[in-house]
Amino acid sequence: MSSLATCQRYLPITLLLGLLFTGCSPEQTRYDTRFLAFGTLMDLTIVGVGSDLAAHAAQVLESDFAEMHRSWHAWDPGPLGYVNKMLKTGEQFSAPPAVLPLIRLGQTLSLSSEGLFNPAIGELIDAWGFHSNDPSGSRPPPTETIAHLVQQNPNMQDIEIDGLLLRGKNPALKLDFGAFGKGFGIDLAVTRLKEMGISNAIVNAGGDLRAIGRRETGEPWRIAIRHPDGDGILGSLEIAGDASVFTSGNYERQFTWEGKRYHHIIDPRSGYPAQGTRSVTVIHHDSTTADAAATALFVAGPDNWYRIARRMGIHYVLLISENGELQMNPEMQTRVKLVDEASWKIRLSPALNPEP
Repeated sequence: MSSLATCQRYLPITLLLGLLFTGCSPEQTRYDTRFLAFGTLMDLTIVGVGSDLAAHAAQVLESDFAEMHRSWHAWDPGPLGYVNKMLKTGEQFSAPPAVLPLIRLGQTLSLSSEGLFNPAIGELIDAWGFHSNDPSGSRPPPTETIAHLVQQNPNMQDIEIDGLLLRGKNPALKLDFGAFGKGFGIDLAVTRLKEMGISNAIVNAGGDLRAIGRRETGEPWRIAIRHPDGDGILGSLEIAGDASVFTSGNYERQFTWEGKRYHHIIDPRSGYPAQGTRSVTVIHHDSTTADAAATALFVAGPDNWYRIARRMGIHYVLLISENGELQMNPEMQTRVKLVDEASWKIRLSPALNPEP
Protein backbone atom coordinates (compact mmCIF):
# COMPACT_ATOMS: atom_id res chain seq x y z
CA MET A 1 0.00 0.00 0.00
CA SER A 2 1.40 3.42 -0.91
CA SER A 3 1.91 6.13 1.69
CA LEU A 4 -0.89 8.13 0.11
CA ALA A 5 -3.27 5.20 0.33
CA THR A 6 -2.31 4.70 3.96
CA CYS A 7 -3.15 8.30 4.76
CA GLN A 8 -6.48 8.09 2.94
CA ARG A 9 -7.41 4.94 4.78
CA TYR A 10 -6.49 5.92 8.34
CA LEU A 11 -6.89 9.69 8.55
CA PRO A 12 -10.66 9.69 9.31
CA ILE A 13 -10.15 7.12 12.07
CA THR A 14 -7.38 9.00 13.81
CA LEU A 15 -9.37 12.20 13.63
CA LEU A 16 -12.14 10.52 15.60
CA LEU A 17 -9.65 9.26 18.16
CA GLY A 18 -8.04 12.63 18.72
CA LEU A 19 -5.26 13.15 16.16
CA LEU A 20 -5.43 16.03 13.73
CA PHE A 21 -3.26 15.89 10.65
CA THR A 22 -3.06 18.27 7.73
CA GLY A 23 -2.10 16.83 4.43
CA CYS A 24 -0.20 13.78 3.23
CA SER A 25 1.90 13.37 0.12
CA PRO A 26 3.08 10.23 -1.68
CA GLU A 27 6.69 11.00 -0.71
CA GLN A 28 6.06 10.89 3.01
CA THR A 29 6.84 7.70 4.90
CA ARG A 30 4.09 6.89 7.33
CA TYR A 31 2.76 3.66 8.79
CA ASP A 32 -0.60 3.37 10.59
CA THR A 33 -2.16 0.38 12.28
CA ARG A 34 -4.52 -0.43 15.14
CA PHE A 35 -5.19 -3.29 17.52
CA LEU A 36 -7.18 -3.99 20.64
CA ALA A 37 -5.54 -3.70 24.09
CA PHE A 38 -6.76 -2.83 27.58
CA GLY A 39 -10.31 -3.00 26.28
CA THR A 40 -9.75 -0.12 23.86
CA LEU A 41 -8.49 0.38 20.33
CA MET A 42 -4.81 1.25 20.17
CA ASP A 43 -3.69 3.37 17.21
CA LEU A 44 -0.02 3.32 16.32
CA THR A 45 1.53 5.80 13.89
CA ILE A 46 5.19 5.49 12.90
CA VAL A 47 6.99 7.99 10.68
CA GLY A 48 10.36 8.03 8.96
CA VAL A 49 11.35 4.35 8.85
CA GLY A 50 10.91 1.57 6.34
CA SER A 51 7.67 -0.38 6.17
CA ASP A 52 9.35 -3.62 7.28
CA LEU A 53 10.69 -2.10 10.49
CA ALA A 54 7.40 -0.31 11.15
CA ALA A 55 5.41 -3.51 10.66
CA HIS A 56 7.79 -5.45 12.93
CA ALA A 57 7.52 -2.77 15.61
CA ALA A 58 3.74 -2.92 15.43
CA GLN A 59 3.79 -6.70 15.92
CA VAL A 60 6.12 -6.39 18.90
CA LEU A 61 3.95 -3.73 20.55
CA GLU A 62 0.74 -5.68 19.98
CA SER A 63 2.33 -8.72 21.62
CA ASP A 64 3.65 -6.59 24.49
CA PHE A 65 0.25 -5.05 25.16
CA ALA A 66 -1.42 -8.46 25.12
CA GLU A 67 1.01 -9.62 27.82
CA MET A 68 0.44 -6.45 29.83
CA HIS A 69 -3.32 -7.02 29.71
CA ARG A 70 -2.88 -10.57 30.94
CA SER A 71 -0.52 -9.52 33.72
CA TRP A 72 -2.43 -6.49 35.00
CA HIS A 73 -6.07 -7.55 34.76
CA ALA A 74 -7.46 -7.37 38.28
CA TRP A 75 -10.29 -9.89 37.84
CA ASP A 76 -8.83 -12.49 35.48
CA PRO A 77 -6.35 -15.20 36.50
CA GLY A 78 -2.81 -13.86 36.19
CA PRO A 79 -0.09 -12.07 38.16
CA LEU A 80 -2.29 -9.22 39.47
CA GLY A 81 -5.09 -11.61 40.34
CA TYR A 82 -2.57 -13.60 42.37
CA VAL A 83 -1.31 -10.47 44.11
CA ASN A 84 -4.84 -9.42 45.03
CA LYS A 85 -5.54 -12.86 46.46
CA MET A 86 -2.37 -12.84 48.57
CA LEU A 87 -2.73 -9.25 49.81
CA LYS A 88 -5.94 -10.18 51.60
CA THR A 89 -4.21 -12.92 53.59
CA GLY A 90 -1.78 -10.60 55.38
CA GLU A 91 1.02 -13.05 54.64
CA GLN A 92 4.32 -12.12 53.02
CA PHE A 93 4.80 -13.36 49.45
CA SER A 94 7.04 -12.91 46.41
CA ALA A 95 5.92 -10.15 44.05
CA PRO A 96 5.48 -11.08 40.37
CA PRO A 97 8.01 -9.04 38.36
CA ALA A 98 5.27 -7.77 36.03
CA VAL A 99 3.33 -6.20 38.92
CA LEU A 100 5.94 -4.86 41.35
CA PRO A 101 6.94 -1.75 39.32
CA LEU A 102 3.31 -0.66 39.12
CA ILE A 103 2.84 -1.10 42.86
CA ARG A 104 5.90 1.05 43.55
CA LEU A 105 4.72 3.74 41.14
CA GLY A 106 1.20 3.50 42.49
CA GLN A 107 2.42 4.20 46.01
CA THR A 108 4.39 7.25 44.90
CA LEU A 109 1.63 8.71 42.74
CA SER A 110 -1.07 8.05 45.31
CA LEU A 111 0.95 9.80 48.00
CA SER A 112 1.64 12.87 45.84
CA SER A 113 -2.08 13.10 44.93
CA GLU A 114 -3.14 13.07 48.59
CA GLY A 115 -4.81 9.73 47.93
CA LEU A 116 -7.17 11.03 45.24
CA PHE A 117 -5.48 8.63 42.84
CA ASN A 118 -5.90 5.31 44.63
CA PRO A 119 -5.36 2.01 42.76
CA ALA A 120 -6.19 0.10 45.97
CA ILE A 121 -9.98 0.65 45.70
CA GLY A 122 -10.62 -2.31 43.40
CA GLU A 123 -13.43 -3.54 45.68
CA LEU A 124 -15.28 -0.26 45.15
CA ILE A 125 -14.75 -0.42 41.39
CA ASP A 126 -16.06 -3.98 41.47
CA ALA A 127 -19.09 -3.03 43.57
CA TRP A 128 -20.05 -0.35 41.05
CA GLY A 129 -19.69 -2.75 38.12
CA PHE A 130 -16.98 -0.72 36.43
CA HIS A 131 -14.65 -3.71 36.20
CA SER A 132 -16.72 -4.63 33.14
CA ASN A 133 -15.86 -3.13 29.76
CA ASP A 134 -19.59 -2.50 29.32
CA PRO A 135 -21.16 -1.33 32.61
CA SER A 136 -24.35 -0.10 30.92
CA GLY A 137 -26.54 -2.65 32.74
CA SER A 138 -25.20 -1.83 36.18
CA ARG A 139 -26.91 -0.17 39.13
CA PRO A 140 -25.50 1.64 42.18
CA PRO A 141 -24.37 -0.67 44.98
CA PRO A 142 -26.23 -0.55 48.31
CA THR A 143 -25.31 2.48 50.41
CA GLU A 144 -24.20 0.23 53.26
CA THR A 145 -21.75 -1.56 50.93
CA ILE A 146 -20.19 1.74 49.89
CA ALA A 147 -20.04 2.99 53.49
CA HIS A 148 -18.35 -0.23 54.62
CA LEU A 149 -15.70 -0.11 51.88
CA VAL A 150 -14.96 3.58 52.49
CA GLN A 151 -14.65 2.97 56.22
CA GLN A 152 -12.06 0.25 55.59
CA ASN A 153 -10.06 2.87 53.66
CA PRO A 154 -7.76 0.66 51.56
CA ASN A 155 -4.83 2.61 50.16
CA MET A 156 -1.47 1.98 48.53
CA GLN A 157 0.42 2.59 51.77
CA ASP A 158 -1.30 -0.54 53.16
CA ILE A 159 1.10 -2.56 51.00
CA GLU A 160 4.41 -3.32 52.67
CA ILE A 161 7.32 -3.78 50.25
CA ASP A 162 10.49 -5.50 51.40
CA GLY A 163 12.74 -5.96 48.41
CA LEU A 164 10.84 -8.42 46.20
CA LEU A 165 8.40 -9.36 48.94
CA LEU A 166 4.92 -7.92 49.52
CA ARG A 167 2.48 -8.03 52.40
CA GLY A 168 -1.00 -6.54 52.65
CA LYS A 169 -1.98 -4.77 55.86
CA ASN A 170 -5.65 -4.23 55.02
CA PRO A 171 -8.02 -7.08 54.01
CA ALA A 172 -10.03 -4.61 51.88
CA LEU A 173 -7.10 -4.17 49.48
CA LYS A 174 -7.78 -4.94 45.86
CA LEU A 175 -5.53 -3.41 43.23
CA ASP A 176 -7.02 -2.05 40.02
CA PHE A 177 -4.50 -0.52 37.62
CA GLY A 178 -7.15 0.86 35.27
CA ALA A 179 -6.36 4.46 36.22
CA PHE A 180 -2.69 4.31 35.20
CA GLY A 181 -1.84 0.91 33.73
CA LYS A 182 -2.61 2.18 30.25
CA GLY A 183 -0.19 5.07 30.73
CA PHE A 184 2.53 2.79 32.06
CA GLY A 185 2.01 0.48 29.08
CA ILE A 186 2.33 3.38 26.66
CA ASP A 187 5.59 4.42 28.31
CA LEU A 188 6.95 0.88 27.90
CA ALA A 189 5.82 0.88 24.25
CA VAL A 190 7.59 4.16 23.51
CA THR A 191 10.76 2.84 25.13
CA ARG A 192 10.51 -0.19 22.81
CA LEU A 193 10.12 2.02 19.76
CA LYS A 194 13.15 4.11 20.70
CA GLU A 195 15.22 0.96 21.22
CA MET A 196 14.32 -0.04 17.64
CA GLY A 197 15.60 3.27 16.33
CA ILE A 198 12.16 4.83 15.85
CA SER A 199 12.08 8.48 16.89
CA ASN A 200 8.84 9.75 15.32
CA ALA A 201 5.65 8.02 16.44
CA ILE A 202 2.41 8.20 18.36
CA VAL A 203 1.02 5.46 20.61
CA ASN A 204 -2.65 6.32 21.10
CA ALA A 205 -4.98 4.40 23.42
CA GLY A 206 -8.47 5.66 22.71
CA GLY A 207 -7.34 9.30 22.68
CA ASP A 208 -4.80 9.06 25.51
CA LEU A 209 -1.37 9.11 23.95
CA ARG A 210 2.33 9.77 23.93
CA ALA A 211 3.93 11.40 20.92
CA ILE A 212 7.63 11.48 20.08
CA GLY A 213 9.42 13.43 17.37
CA ARG A 214 7.35 15.01 14.62
CA ARG A 215 4.86 14.05 11.97
CA GLU A 216 5.72 13.21 8.38
CA THR A 217 5.71 16.84 7.22
CA GLY A 218 8.35 17.73 9.81
CA GLU A 219 5.78 19.78 11.72
CA PRO A 220 4.63 19.11 15.30
CA TRP A 221 1.93 16.55 15.93
CA ARG A 222 -1.50 18.15 16.28
CA ILE A 223 -3.55 16.51 19.01
CA ALA A 224 -7.27 17.07 19.41
CA ILE A 225 -8.94 17.41 22.81
CA ARG A 226 -12.30 15.72 22.98
CA HIS A 227 -15.33 17.86 23.79
CA PRO A 228 -16.67 17.18 27.32
CA ASP A 229 -20.00 16.12 25.84
CA GLY A 230 -18.12 13.11 24.48
CA ASP A 231 -18.61 14.03 20.83
CA GLY A 232 -16.71 16.51 18.70
CA ILE A 233 -13.54 18.45 19.41
CA LEU A 234 -12.97 21.10 22.07
CA GLY A 235 -9.60 22.24 20.78
CA SER A 236 -6.14 21.12 19.77
CA LEU A 237 -2.54 21.04 20.96
CA GLU A 238 0.75 20.96 19.10
CA ILE A 239 3.26 18.43 20.42
CA ALA A 240 6.88 18.06 19.32
CA GLY A 241 9.72 16.19 20.98
CA ASP A 242 8.28 13.85 23.60
CA ALA A 243 5.05 14.46 25.52
CA SER A 244 1.96 12.66 26.78
CA VAL A 245 -1.61 13.97 26.60
CA PHE A 246 -4.21 12.27 28.81
CA THR A 247 -7.85 13.09 29.48
CA SER A 248 -10.28 11.80 32.10
CA GLY A 249 -13.95 12.49 31.39
CA ASN A 250 -17.31 11.60 32.84
CA TYR A 251 -18.53 10.67 29.34
CA GLU A 252 -16.48 7.48 29.20
CA ARG A 253 -17.66 4.34 31.05
CA GLN A 254 -21.02 5.03 32.65
CA PHE A 255 -24.53 3.77 33.26
CA THR A 256 -27.92 5.30 33.98
CA TRP A 257 -30.13 4.15 36.85
CA GLU A 258 -33.54 5.60 37.58
CA GLY A 259 -32.80 8.59 35.41
CA LYS A 260 -29.44 9.45 36.97
CA ARG A 261 -26.12 8.94 35.22
CA TYR A 262 -23.17 7.41 37.10
CA HIS A 263 -19.63 7.55 35.68
CA HIS A 264 -16.61 5.39 36.48
CA ILE A 265 -14.26 7.88 38.18
CA ILE A 266 -14.78 7.05 41.84
CA ASP A 267 -13.83 9.45 44.63
CA PRO A 268 -12.05 7.25 47.22
CA ARG A 269 -13.22 9.56 50.00
CA SER A 270 -16.94 9.14 49.36
CA GLY A 271 -17.10 5.88 47.41
CA TYR A 272 -19.29 7.56 44.78
CA PRO A 273 -18.49 8.99 41.34
CA ALA A 274 -16.58 12.26 41.70
CA GLN A 275 -18.66 15.41 41.37
CA GLY A 276 -17.98 18.86 39.96
CA THR A 277 -15.87 17.95 36.92
CA ARG A 278 -16.72 17.00 33.34
CA SER A 279 -13.21 16.42 32.03
CA VAL A 280 -9.54 17.06 32.74
CA THR A 281 -6.71 17.09 30.20
CA VAL A 282 -3.06 17.13 31.24
CA ILE A 283 0.25 17.23 29.40
CA HIS A 284 3.28 15.62 31.00
CA HIS A 285 6.55 14.11 29.83
CA ASP A 286 5.57 10.56 30.82
CA SER A 287 2.27 8.78 30.32
CA THR A 288 2.18 7.01 33.68
CA THR A 289 2.09 10.27 35.63
CA ALA A 290 -0.23 11.92 33.10
CA ASP A 291 -2.71 9.04 33.36
CA ALA A 292 -2.74 9.07 37.17
CA ALA A 293 -2.87 12.87 37.35
CA ALA A 294 -5.84 13.15 34.99
CA THR A 295 -7.78 10.93 37.41
CA ALA A 296 -6.55 12.70 40.55
CA LEU A 297 -7.33 16.19 39.22
CA PHE A 298 -10.77 15.06 38.09
CA VAL A 299 -11.49 13.87 41.64
CA ALA A 300 -9.95 17.02 43.15
CA GLY A 301 -12.42 19.10 41.16
CA PRO A 302 -12.57 22.79 40.26
CA ASP A 303 -11.63 24.03 43.74
CA ASN A 304 -8.61 21.80 44.44
CA TRP A 305 -7.04 20.68 41.16
CA TYR A 306 -4.37 23.40 41.25
CA ARG A 307 -2.97 22.24 44.60
CA ILE A 308 -2.87 18.60 43.50
CA ALA A 309 -1.28 19.50 40.16
CA ARG A 310 1.53 21.28 42.00
CA ARG A 311 2.05 18.31 44.31
CA MET A 312 2.20 15.90 41.37
CA GLY A 313 4.51 18.06 39.26
CA ILE A 314 1.96 18.68 36.50
CA HIS A 315 2.57 21.88 34.53
CA TYR A 316 -0.25 21.88 31.96
CA VAL A 317 -3.89 21.39 33.00
CA LEU A 318 -7.26 22.03 31.36
CA LEU A 319 -10.33 21.30 33.50
CA ILE A 320 -13.97 21.71 32.52
CA SER A 321 -16.36 21.95 35.45
CA GLU A 322 -19.92 20.65 35.56
CA ASN A 323 -21.20 24.24 35.39
CA GLY A 324 -19.44 24.70 32.05
CA GLU A 325 -16.50 26.78 33.22
CA LEU A 326 -13.17 26.10 31.57
CA GLN A 327 -10.25 26.32 34.00
CA MET A 328 -6.58 26.17 33.08
CA ASN A 329 -3.19 27.51 34.03
CA PRO A 330 -1.56 30.23 31.89
CA GLU A 331 1.02 27.78 30.51
CA MET A 332 -1.75 25.56 29.14
CA GLN A 333 -3.55 28.56 27.67
CA THR A 334 -0.50 29.30 25.50
CA ARG A 335 -0.62 25.76 24.07
CA VAL A 336 -4.30 24.99 23.52
CA LYS A 337 -6.28 26.33 20.57
CA LEU A 338 -10.00 26.20 21.30
CA VAL A 339 -12.44 25.58 18.46
CA ASP A 340 -14.96 28.08 19.86
CA GLU A 341 -13.27 30.08 22.60
CA ALA A 342 -16.03 32.71 22.72
CA SER A 343 -18.59 30.16 23.94
CA TRP A 344 -16.66 29.34 27.14
CA LYS A 345 -16.24 31.15 30.41
CA ILE A 346 -12.51 30.81 31.06
CA ARG A 347 -10.80 31.07 34.45
CA LEU A 348 -7.02 31.16 34.68
CA SER A 349 -5.19 29.81 37.72
CA PRO A 350 -1.81 31.06 38.94
CA ALA A 351 1.17 29.78 36.97
CA LEU A 352 2.35 26.20 37.42
CA ASN A 353 5.88 27.08 36.24
CA PRO A 354 6.68 24.39 33.66
CA GLU A 355 10.17 23.08 33.30
CA PRO A 356 12.18 24.69 30.45
